Amino acid sequence: MHPVVSVGWLAQQLADQGLGNDEDHGGHHGDLVICDCRFALADGGLGRSQYHHQHIPGAHYLSLDQDLSGPVQRHGGRHPLPDLESFTAKLSSLGIGPNTTVIAYDDSRLAFAARLWWLLRHYLGHEQVAVLDGGWSAWVAASLPTTAQLPEWSGVVSVATPEAGSGTASGICLVPRSTPHRWVTIAQVKSRPATTILVDSRAPDRYRGEVEPIDPIAGHIPGAVNAFWQDVTDEQGFVLSAAGQGDRWRRVDEAILPNAAANPAHAPANVIVYCGSGVTACVNLLSLELAGITHARLYAGSWSDWCSYAEDCSQALES
Repeated sequence: MHPVVSVGWLAQQLADQGLGNDEDHGGHHGDLVICDCRFALADGGLGRSQYHHQHIPGAHYLSLDQDLSGPVQRHGGRHPLPDLESFTAKLSSLGIGPNTTVIAYDDSRLAFAARLWWLLRHYLGHEQVAVLDGGWSAWVAASLPTTAQLPEWSGVVSVATPEAGSGTASGICLVPRSTPHRWVTIAQVKSRPATTILVDSRAPDRYRGEVEPIDPIAGHIPGAVNAFWQDVTDEQGFVLSAAGQGDRWRRVDEAILPNAAANPAHAPANVIVYCGSGVTACVNLLSLELAGITHARLYAGSWSDWCSYAEDCSQALES
């Protein structure tokens, strides 16, 4: 599935199923589930409040802190990856099964919708997932239906695993698929080959260490290049074309897409992406996938994990 869909596409899916009006709020549109991922780092309850006020008909709410992240520990960053079994159970309870198409949206230029996209696509191995181009703002600007009605769907919450079999005999159950690990630890970042390109997704002034509004240490991981995650979209939150994404990565580092136009079969570089806590880095991972780089990996703990080790913080300050 293409990782980005338009509001027109989504509206047509709802219309084809006779859904999308304020009276219908079943939440489970056949093989389609919509997830509202709106969130604000400065106010953890704002996204849920906005969702309760108005959302796309049938959409379920997923919180970055409560659903798309695991418990914060001494190390591992501010938004660790969620526990695989708990996360799969949560998604199953929303009616997401092996054949379900999931559409994620937010109002933050994909900052949080891309996190769900990456978790489903590369953490659970679920291929039928995409983000909504332009997000909530585009949906509202197109005068498409919204509602305050909460979805009623609630499926099974037990989890099936490849080892355990198919799970329950009835209801919806998402089965994680075995995939190559697309995330790395701090040890893997420190021991990465010299040919690996490490991408810092934060704003340029944070990357340069001029400001640091969140973490205790300013700076970046030694050797990292900067590619601001907000450059993946335009100011209205619409995703740049595949060609635009490729041009963007070539400007960041020619080695990421070497001779792509002349020799598409040329093996691209090994790429690891990070940000402050492994969230907005997923927007860059989406961008890389659109540009044809499908093997890039996430340093899930990101700068907040790196900062939790005093030795690594001192190294970063020297860069």
